[in-house]
Amino acid sequence: MSWAIFGFLVAAIGGAAISLQKQVAAQTWVEHTLYVRTALLQTLSTVQDAETSQRGFLLTGDDTFLEPFRNADRTIGERLHALERAISDNEEQMQRLKRLRSVVADRLAALQKHIQERGASPDATFADRLKNGKRLMDQARSIIAEMLGEEDRLLTTRNAEMRWTLTLTQMGVAGALLSAALLGWATLKDRQRQVVELQTANAALRIALKQAADESERRERVEGQLRQSQKMQAVGQLTGGLAHDFNNMLAVIVGCLNLLKRTMARGEVDKDGLIDKAMECVDRAAALTHRLLAFSRQQPLAPQTVDANKLVGGMAEMIRRTLGEAVNVETVLASGVWRIHVDPNQLESALLNLAVNARDAMNDEGKVTIETSNAYIDDHYAREHAEVKEGQYVLVAVSDTGAGMPPEVIAKAFEPFFTTKGPGKGTGLGLSQVFGFVKQSGGHIKIYSELGQGTTVKIYLPRFVGEGEVAAPIHQANQLQRAMRGSPEMLILVVEDEDRMRSVAVAMFKDLGYSVLAAGNAAEALALINANPHIDLLFTDIVMPDMNGRALAEEALRRRPDLKVVFTTGFSRNAVIHNGVLDRGVNFLPKPFSIEQLAQKMSAVLGVMETT
Repeated sequence: MSWAIFGFLVAAIGGAAISLQKQVAAQTWVEHTLYVRTALLQTLSTVQDAETSQRGFLLTGDDTFLEPFRNADRTIGERLHALERAISDNEEQMQRLKRLRSVVADRLAALQKHIQERGASPDATFADRLKNGKRLMDQARSIIAEMLGEEDRLLTTRNAEMRWTLTLTQMGVAGALLSAALLGWATLKDRQRQVVELQTANAALRIALKQAADESERRERVEGQLRQSQKMQAVGQLTGGLAHDFNNMLAVIVGCLNLLKRTMARGEVDKDGLIDKAMECVDRAAALTHRLLAFSRQQPLAPQTVDANKLVGGMAEMIRRTLGEAVNVETVLASGVWRIHVDPNQLESALLNLAVNARDAMNDEGKVTIETSNAYIDDHYAREHAEVKEGQYVLVAVSDTGAGMPPEVIAKAFEPFFTTKGPGKGTGLGLSQVFGFVKQSGGHIKIYSELGQGTTVKIYLPRFVGEGEVAAPIHQANQLQRAMRGSPEMLILVVEDEDRMRSVAVAMFKDLGYSVLAAGNAAEALALINANPHIDLLFTDIVMPDMNGRALAEEALRRRPDLKVVFTTGFSRNAVIHNGVLDRGVNFLPKPFSIEQLAQKMSAVLGVMETT
């Protein structure tokens, strides 16, 4: 109904507009007719003024009576031209105007002749002249009367047309107003109906939302229970793997120490084998701890500006020796590879882990390819992969020609303690350590594999665009470090709140040849610093009660700006590591550490030369 009313309203408005346009046109024609009538009367008046002027002159001989005649002679032509323009659309009126123009011209010529004769013979008679002048004026009046009659007829017709168009316009406006009122009423009714429908829909929506909220709450409870179950399963798998590996290591250490104690009691001197086995287990336990920290993204990183091509190229020979002669190692290094900002030691360790896994997947023979190139991760890929940002990356890929991995194995490859190797052939932490390092470095790692074809592990590390000198390749992954000897002239202050750790650290420093002072807390350490101005280095634990190691170091440096500081801790989230990265300029040695690692760190900080 509302559409029909709307259509009628549009029609009414359109009709009213057309009628109004016609009314305007009719009004224009009426005004045109009135203009023509006025022009005709003005023409007749001009001719009559000329005749009156001539008669006054003929009777009196006074030239002043000729002024209207002279004006008529000047203006009559303009009036006739204007009249001609006005009636140019009416052929009959144009014929009449042609006759009128001839009569007026004759009359004016006659008047001019009489004026001239009056001037020549003042006593001449005027009967014949007046009779001829009356005849011409009667003709002019007759013609003008005809033209006025025609204009009156046109005026009557045009007035009638204007009144009709006015009536139509009024009808159109009235129809439009009526249609607008009906449309408004229909719209109001329609809105009322929509409001009722909307209220009904809102009520239904509220019910549906409540049901959805209840269902969502139920699902969240179920999902929470599932997540908790999965979390406990993961924790159980993690703790089970840890307990298994650490129990094996502790069993070897305890066994070696017990045997060492018994052999020493019997006076036997063959102790090196037992000590080496115990130290091997200690090293394995430390490596396991570092791998767990790497997987949890809590290992302390010391990032530097790295050229991936130089790092991979420098590692190639060491990787070949590690994998053995049966494995062909090839490096494909793209030109113009961007710089990256990562911990070079951890990147080398990650590549070595991947290379060893590749060798194991090929049963110790085949081909391993390490490639570098520039790469770009677009927005589409970033949206489909969690924790991946769009941008420019450096790609380091390790490929093998092994048996490949099925999808279910790829899905679990980065989980801790997951391994497809046989018992005793792997901890299941190698890929999880690589995964943790890459994520902690802001990168992305992806496995591509086809059964029977091989596997490629791609590491994407963010492009570094800042300033910084490129670090030289270190290649410590497979190098034995020789112990450094210190000088007794160098005094070390060891600060450790745990008694046994403090005594072991003091013994290590003394064995390396340093002079040592020890303190169990920050207050004792500051007192020793005040009493001994020749202390060269502060070796302090970070996690301590009352005042931590960072606060102790700041206070010590305030008193001794030249003092060197080395921090140590087994807990990575502390005052010198933020977002997994060591603060700039910080010397750090993670626990547990061997005497060789301690010697190397002291050599780097104090500049002690290596002894052979």
